[in-house]
Amino acid sequence: MGRKDKINMPASTAGITRYFDDYKSRISFKPEYIIVLVIVVIIIEIILHVTGS
Repeated sequence: MGRKDKINMPASTAGITRYFDDYKSRISFKPEYIIVLVIVVIIIEIILHVTGS
């Protein structure tokens, strides 16, 4: 059983490192560009699949 006079401290994030705050990449893309690139690749694959049969 726990003691009633025990003081509970709030949980902390002392051991967690946020790497995205520490490192800045030289290359960065907007999320919109990635979505457009994925859509273009999917369309190319569909075209290749249809014309390759």
